[in-house]
Amino acid sequence: MTTTAAGARISDATIVSSQSSLLRLQSVAHLSGRKLVQTAKGNNTSSCRIFLLPRHQNPILMPVRCVMEKVDVVEVEKVQLPAETCIMRTLAPALTLEQGLEKIEQALRELKLNPPRSPGGLYRIQIEVPPSAKALKWFSSQPVESQVFPQFYLSGEKDDASFKSLDLNGPKGVFGLGAAIAFNGSTSSTLADWNAFSRNISIDSVPLKIYGLTDIDVDTNSTSMKHETGSSYLFIPQIELYELEGSSTLAATIVWGDCSARNFDEALQSCELALYQVNQYLWPTVDRCYNKCLSSAVGKFDVLEDPQSQMVCANANSLSGSTHLTDPKALKDVSYFPQFLVRLSRTQGISNNMCVPAHVPSAGQRLSDSVNINTLWASLIVEECCRLGLTYFCVAPGSRSSPLACAASTHPLATAISCFDERSLAFHAVGYARGSGKPAIVITSSGTAVSNLLPAVVEASQDYLPLLLLTADRPPELRQSGANQAITQVNHFGSYVRVFYGLPAPSDDINARMALTTIDSAVHLATTSPCGPVHVNCPFRDPLDNSQRKWMLKTLDGLDSWISRSEPFTTYVQMQNPLASNNTSSQTAEVLKLIQEAKKGLLVISALHTEDDIWAALLLAKHLSWPVVTDVLSGLKLRKYSPDFTDMEDNIYFVDHVDNFLLSKSVRAWALPDVILQVGSRITSKRIYQMMDDSVPCSYILVDKQPSRHDPSHILTHRIQSTIPQFVDSVIKTCSPQVNNKWFSILQALDKRVEWEISSLFDSESALTEPYVAYTVSKELRHGSAIFIGNSMSIRDMDMYGCKQSQWTNGSQRSLASELSCQSIQVVGNRGASGIDGLLSTAVGFARGCSKRVICVLGDISFLHDTNGLALLKQRIRRKPMTVIIINNGGGAIFSLLPVADKTDRKILNEFFYTTHDVSIENLCKAHRLDHVSARTKQEFQDALLTSQQGESDCVIEVQSNIDDNVTFHSKLKNFTIQGVDQAFDIISKFTDSASGDSFSLAEIRKMEYSPYKIQLSAPPTYAYNDASLSYRDGFIIKLSFEDGSTGYGEVAPLGSNEENFVDIEEQIRFLVHATDGAKISCDLPQLKGSFSNWIWKTLGILPGSLFPSVRCGLEMAILNAIAAKKDLTLLNVLRPETASEAEESSAVQICGLLDSIGSPTDAAHAAAALVEQGFSAIKIKVARQADPIKDSEVIQAVRKKVGRDVILRVDANKRWTYEQAVQFASSVKECDLQYIEEPLENEDEIIKYCEETRLPVALDETIDKIRDNHVEMLTKFSHPGIAAIVIKPSTVGGFENAGIIARWAQQHGKMAVVSSAFESSLGLSAYVQFSKYIELQNIDVCKAIKKEPLPEVAHGLGTYQWLKEDVSTKGLNIRRSSNVGHVEASSSDASSLLRKFEVNDKAILGNYSGEQVRNNRVSVDSEGFSFSINTHETGPQNGENTVVFLHGFLGTGEDWVPIMKAISGSARCIAIDLPGQGASRVDRKITRERSDEPNLSIEGIADIVNKVISQIAPGKVTIVGYSMGARIALYMASRFADKIKGAVIVSGSPGLKDSLARNNRRAIDDSRSQSLIAHGLEQFLDGWYKASLWNSLREHPHFKRVVSNRLQHDSVQTLAKVLSDSSVGRQRPLWDDLKHFKVPLQIVVGEKDEKYKQIAEEMLYELNLGMSSQNGHGKHTSEIVEVPNSGHAVHIENPLAIISALRAFLKK
Repeated sequence: MTTTAAGARISDATIVSSQSSLLRLQSVAHLSGRKLVQTAKGNNTSSCRIFLLPRHQNPILMPVRCVMEKVDVVEVEKVQLPAETCIMRTLAPALTLEQGLEKIEQALRELKLNPPRSPGGLYRIQIEVPPSAKALKWFSSQPVESQVFPQFYLSGEKDDASFKSLDLNGPKGVFGLGAAIAFNGSTSSTLADWNAFSRNISIDSVPLKIYGLTDIDVDTNSTSMKHETGSSYLFIPQIELYELEGSSTLAATIVWGDCSARNFDEALQSCELALYQVNQYLWPTVDRCYNKCLSSAVGKFDVLEDPQSQMVCANANSLSGSTHLTDPKALKDVSYFPQFLVRLSRTQGISNNMCVPAHVPSAGQRLSDSVNINTLWASLIVEECCRLGLTYFCVAPGSRSSPLACAASTHPLATAISCFDERSLAFHAVGYARGSGKPAIVITSSGTAVSNLLPAVVEASQDYLPLLLLTADRPPELRQSGANQAITQVNHFGSYVRVFYGLPAPSDDINARMALTTIDSAVHLATTSPCGPVHVNCPFRDPLDNSQRKWMLKTLDGLDSWISRSEPFTTYVQMQNPLASNNTSSQTAEVLKLIQEAKKGLLVISALHTEDDIWAALLLAKHLSWPVVTDVLSGLKLRKYSPDFTDMEDNIYFVDHVDNFLLSKSVRAWALPDVILQVGSRITSKRIYQMMDDSVPCSYILVDKQPSRHDPSHILTHRIQSTIPQFVDSVIKTCSPQVNNKWFSILQALDKRVEWEISSLFDSESALTEPYVAYTVSKELRHGSAIFIGNSMSIRDMDMYGCKQSQWTNGSQRSLASELSCQSIQVVGNRGASGIDGLLSTAVGFARGCSKRVICVLGDISFLHDTNGLALLKQRIRRKPMTVIIINNGGGAIFSLLPVADKTDRKILNEFFYTTHDVSIENLCKAHRLDHVSARTKQEFQDALLTSQQGESDCVIEVQSNIDDNVTFHSKLKNFTIQGVDQAFDIISKFTDSASGDSFSLAEIRKMEYSPYKIQLSAPPTYAYNDASLSYRDGFIIKLSFEDGSTGYGEVAPLGSNEENFVDIEEQIRFLVHATDGAKISCDLPQLKGSFSNWIWKTLGILPGSLFPSVRCGLEMAILNAIAAKKDLTLLNVLRPETASEAEESSAVQICGLLDSIGSPTDAAHAAAALVEQGFSAIKIKVARQADPIKDSEVIQAVRKKVGRDVILRVDANKRWTYEQAVQFASSVKECDLQYIEEPLENEDEIIKYCEETRLPVALDETIDKIRDNHVEMLTKFSHPGIAAIVIKPSTVGGFENAGIIARWAQQHGKMAVVSSAFESSLGLSAYVQFSKYIELQNIDVCKAIKKEPLPEVAHGLGTYQWLKEDVSTKGLNIRRSSNVGHVEASSSDASSLLRKFEVNDKAILGNYSGEQVRNNRVSVDSEGFSFSINTHETGPQNGENTVVFLHGFLGTGEDWVPIMKAISGSARCIAIDLPGQGASRVDRKITRERSDEPNLSIEGIADIVNKVISQIAPGKVTIVGYSMGARIALYMASRFADKIKGAVIVSGSPGLKDSLARNNRRAIDDSRSQSLIAHGLEQFLDGWYKASLWNSLREHPHFKRVVSNRLQHDSVQTLAKVLSDSSVGRQRPLWDDLKHFKVPLQIVVGEKDEKYKQIAEEMLYELNLGMSSQNGHGKHTSEIVEVPNSGHAVHIENPLAIISALRAFLKK
C-alpha cells in the first residue's frame, strides 16, 4: 500500500478506467519511489491492471521508455504532486569561452558544497560567451572515442541546407553534449515521465530547449536506430552552446530525481564528466584554419546520412503538461531543422546535409582523373585551398587561367562566382573577406586582367583583409618576348601584398608538393597579423584545356598520406606563451596605471572587424564606466536594445552624438579628457580627431592587433599591439577606474539634446532628405541584418545621424540577467583607402561572406563607378537578399559641403566636381533584370525599405534627391544642433557650478504642498458662453520647496472639461505630493526639450502622458520657479541663461485683447473700439455664438469698420461650425483683413481643404490640445502654408515643455506661435509672460538657423487678465499701455518680480494639503486555531462612509498601495493590509491542539483572516481592491462575504484555473517554487521570479530595481514559502461558476500589454453577464473592464494615475 502526499491510498494492484487516472498513478509511482507495470485483464486488451514496483536504482541514465496499450481505468482520488526544485542561474558574461567554462566549473563546485535539499529537480547554469564560440567548431573537435553521449550539432540553416553551407561564419547553430534527461518512446508512452519532469520547469523560467529526433526509434541499450512512425527520442543536453546574434550562450543543466533515474550526486558527477570532455577538446581560439577540413572532422564520425530525417527543437517550458510530448508534430512551439548530426555512441549516429555525398569522387579519384599536368596542379591547388577552409572562388574569364577555373568550378566543396570585370570581381572578394573574416580566392587570366585587381588589393592591404590572388601567367620563356597578353606579373602589386610567390610552370620534374606548401604558406601569411593580400603567380604552358597529355606519377611522390586524408599538407601551429599572458610588463603597467587614475577618461570604440572585438569592447565599457564614443564602423553606434533592457544605458555610458555637439565651440573647448583610450582602428569623424588634438597633452592610448599607425594628428602617447580581448582581460583583472558622474552626466545631457534636435528636425521636415535616409535605415533594421556603407556622404551621414534602436524585438534569446543586453549591428565600409570604386561589388561580396541580409547605402557616383557590380548582384549565389539604396542627387554632393563650393563657379563645380549626370539608374537595373523602386517622399522610402526587407529578391531603391536641397538641409541640421548644444551647455554650466561634488543634481525636492483656490471674475469666461453662474475661476496653487528652502509656485487651472474634472485633478496632485518627495532635480531639466518628460518618467516613475495637462503645467511652473529662486534668476533666465544681460526694454510682450461677440454688431464694434482706446493693437473676437454665421460676419465687418485697418483682428470659432457654415463665414469676411480665423471647423480633417478653398489664414488651438505625445510627429499633417498660426495654451497642451516644442515646430514652418492663457490668475499669467518672451527669442534662433528674417513679434493671447476681479496673489500683474510704443504690453521683469515676491491671498484659498502620515496599526485575529498579528497601513479620515481596503500581490506589502491611497484619501478612508505571512504580518502562535500544526494560508484561509480584520477596523461595508493574488482574495471575499463587500476592484486577477489537470500541474510548480524559496533564499528566488514573461512590461519601468528591492522586506521566508504553496491557484477552488451569481459590482482592471489577463477579464465579464441574463433577462451586469494603457501585469506600479482615475470612477458609481 502506498500513501500519497495528499493522503490518498493506492493498493499494490489497482484497476484503473481512464488514461488521466493512469497518469496520476504514474505520478504516484514517482512519488513513492516505485515503478508501474501494467498487464492486460484476461484477454481483454482494453483494460489493464497496474502494479507498483520498487524504483530502479541504476545510476546510469536510462531514457524513460514504455509502450502503453489502450486501457480501461477506474477513477481514483486525486493525488498531490510532489514539489521539486527549479533553479536557473545566470552568470556574468565571460570574455572568452575558456573563462565561461571556468565560471561554470566554479558554480558547480559551489553547488556541490551546498546541494539542494529536494529529492528531484533541475539546476541550470548559463553564461554569455563571445560569438567566436562556434557550435560547429566545438562539435568537430570532439574525439571519435568520446566518453559522453549523445553529441549533436544542429544548424540553424533551413533555406540552403547542404554540406556546402557548413561555413563557420554561416548559420548559427547549437552544440550539445550529454543528456541531463532523455525521453524515448512512442506517441503515448512517456507522458507520465514527462509530467514528472515538468514539475522541475515552469513557463515562467528561462527558456529551456529540448532537442531530438522524430519518427526514429532509438534503442539506447544497443544504440541501434530504425525509422518508426510515432517514435521519438528527445533530450535536454548537459552541456549546450547556443549561438545568437552578437554572442553565444553556454549552459550546463543537471536533472535529478525519479524522472532521470539519477540522484543529485550522480547527476552532478555526470555533468562534471561532460564538462571535462568539452574542456579537453576545445577548439583553439588561435586557430586560423577556418573550417580546418570540416568534411574530415564530420567524416570521422560513423553516422548514417539520412536525407529524410529532421531534428526538432522545442521550448521545454511551453511543453509543460503537454499531452503531445512524444508527437512533436502536434506541438505549436517546435522547429524542424534539416541540417544536423547526432551521435548516440562511438559507432552510431544519424545526420542530414552534413556529409559529402557518397557519389562525389574523393580527392584521390579527382587527381587520378587529371588529363594533363596543368589540370593536376590546378586540382591540387584548389583542393588544398578547400582543405584550408577557403571554398569561395572568384573567377574571371580567360584562357590562361582555364585549369584553375575548371578545378574551382568542379570541386564538390567549392563555390565559384564569375564576373567579366576583374576589378569588380576583386572588390567582391574584398567584401567576402569583410563578411566572413577569411580570404576568397581570386582567379584571373594573365595581362591587364591582373592589373585590374590593384584597387581592390590596395583596399585589402590598407584595411588588413586577407585575400589570395591566383593569377595565371605565361611560362617564363614567353615573358618579355612579345608574346600576346604577356606582361611582367612578378611582384606586380609591390608592397601592397604581404608576400609574392611565383610558382613554376607545372612539370613532371617538379614535385607537386611545392604547390601545396606554397598555398599553405600563402594562406598562413594572408591570415596572420598583419593580414592582407597574398599574390601567387601561376604560369601554365599549353594545353590549357582538357586535352589528354600523359604525366608522370612521380610528381605525386610523398603525397600518399595527404591523398588519403582530408587535412592540409602543412599545419601551422601558433604557440601561446603562458608566462607572457600572466605577467604584466612595466610598459603595460604604466598604461594600466593611467587608466586607473584617469579623472576624465573617454573610451573611443572605433572601427572593429570581429564580433569578438565588439564583445570585448562592451565588457571594457561596462568595467570602466567611462563615457563611450562609438564610430559607425564599430557596430555599436547603431546598437539595438530589446524592450526588456531599456535601462541598459545606465550600465554602459554611450555618448553617440559627440561629432554633432563638437560643432559647438564652447563645448569643444570644455570637452577635453585627460585620458583617451581607443580600441579599434580608424575613426570616421574628423571632429573627434580634432577633439583629441585639442586635448593634448592628455594620454592617448590606442589598442589594435594590427601594427599599423592610426595617428593622423601625431598625438598618440601609447600604442598597444594586442587583440582587444587580451587587452580587456588585463584591464578587467588589474584596474578599478574612478567614476566621474558629473563628467559623464554633462556629456550625456548634451548627447540627448543633440538626439532630440535631430529627431525633432526629421519629424518636422516633410521632405525626404539624405540624412533622413541614414536615420531611417538605422531605425528600421530587421533582426539578422547588416549594413554596408559607401564612402563620401553616405558614411558621414550614417556616422552623424544613424541612431540606436531602443524597442527592438529581435527574436533572439539573450538572457534577462545579461549585463550586455544591447546587440551590435555589423556595419562595414571600404575605409582602407576610402575610395568610391568597387563599392557595390564589395557589398555583394560582404553579403555572401556574412550570410545576413545586407542593406547597402551608396551615392549615385559611387554606384555609377561600379555598375558592373550589378552583374554580381544578379547572380545571387548562396546568399540572402540585398537591399541597395542609391542616393541619386545628380552628382557628387559631398563637394557642395566642402570649402571649394563657396569659391568656385557653379558651372565648373557641375562639370569637374559634382560630375553632374542624367543616367537612368532604373534602366541600368532593368538591363540586369533587377527590381528597382524609386522613392521621392518619406512614405515611399519607408514603404520601399519595408517591402524590400520582407521580400526574397534583391531590390534597388533609388532615393531622388537634389544637391542644393541637400546642402540646405545639412545646414539646418548643423545650425539647429549648434544652437541647441550651446543653449544646453549654457544651462548645464550655470547649474552644475553649484552642484555639490561629483553630482549632476541641482536640487532635491524636500516638500510639495497645494491649496485649492476660488476667485471671482468680472464676467463669465468666454468658454462659458455668458453663463453668469460661472463668473468665478477655481484651481490649485502648488508650493514646491527644495532642501535649501528655495520655493517655487505653480498654478493648476483646469478648464473644467470632461477630461479634467477637479476631483481627478486633485487626486493627481495628491499623488505628486507623495511621488516628488526626495526627488532630485538634474541640472539639465530647464532645457524643455524632452528633459521634463524624461524626468517625470525616470525619476517619478509616471508616464508623462498620464498626467493631466494642467497638472503637468503647474508642476513644471513650480519647479522652474523654485530653480529661479534658488539661483536668484528670473524664470526666463532659467530657460535662457544668456538673456540675463539683455536690456530691460527688450523684455516686453505684446498682449492681444479678447472680445466676446455677444450682442449686436454695433455693441461689438463699440467694445472693440474701447479696447483700442486702452492700447490694444490686436483683438481676438469670439464668434460662432449664434446659429447663423452671417450674423458673426456682420459683427466682424462692423468691428473692422470701427477700428480701422491698423488694428490686427483675429476671430475664434472654437470648432463650432460645419464646413458649409465656415465657408459661408469666410466668403463674407474676405475684405476684413483677418490675421487668421482660429479653429473654424468641428472636423479637423477638413482644415486643409478649407484653407485651399477659402484662402483665409487659419490658426489651430483645440486641435493641438488633445495631442499628448509625439507633438511634432502629429503636427506634420498641418504644415500646410494656409495654417498661419498655432495658439498654445500651456495648461491644455501639458506645460511649458510641450508648449515650447509646439511653438518651435510652428516657427520652423513659418507660422506664428501665440501663447494663450485660459483665465489663470496672476501667478500663471506671470509665468506665461516670461514664457512668451522665451518663445519670441526662440523664434529669432529658428529664423537664424533656417536663414530667414524673423517674423514680427506676436501679440500673445494673455488678455484674460481683464477678467480677474479677484486674484490668488496679494499683488496683481501689472499689464499696461507702454509709453514707448503706445500698445498694451506685459513686462517680463514685472512678471519676474511678482513670481519672486509671490504672496498668497489667503482670502482666495480654500484649504491646504501638505501630505499625510501613514498610520500603521496591528490587528490581532484568530483563525483556524492560530493567532495572527496583521499589519495595516491607513490614510484618510478615520471615520467615514467610504472605506477602501487594498490587498497586494504575492511578494508585495501594503506599502505598494500607499501612493494610490494618498491620492484618493481626500474622499475615502484607505486601508492596506500586509497579507498573512507577508510584509510585517506574522503568525503569532498556535492556540488550539485540535487543528493542524501549520496555519491555513490558502486563498480561502487568508480571505477569512482579512474579513475578520476588516470587521474589526471598518464597521460598515467596504470596497475592496486587490492585485494579482490579492485580486483572487478580493474576488473570493466578494463571493463569500457579500454582506461586507459593496464593490470589488480586481486588478490583474483571475477566478482560478478551470481544468483540473492544469490545477494539478500549477500546484506542483508552486510547490517547487516554494521549496526553491526556502532552499536558496528570497534574493535568488526573486531573480528567477521576475524573469517570467508576465513581467516584461514591468522590467521596462525605471523603478523596477526599486520594486525588486522592496520585495525583500518580509519577516519570514518560511512563512512566505508556505503562502506561495497554500495559496497556489492550483489549490484554489475556481470561482468561474460563482460569477454567474455575483451580486457585488466588479471593476476588472487589466494592463493593455497583459494579453493573458485581458483574455481572462473578457471571459469573466461574459460569465457575469451570462448570470445576469439568466436572472433578469437583460444580460448586463453592473461590472466593467478597464484596460489601462501602456502597462502590463503590474498595472498599479506601471501606470498608477490611470488606476486612480479608474478607482475614482468606480467609487463614484
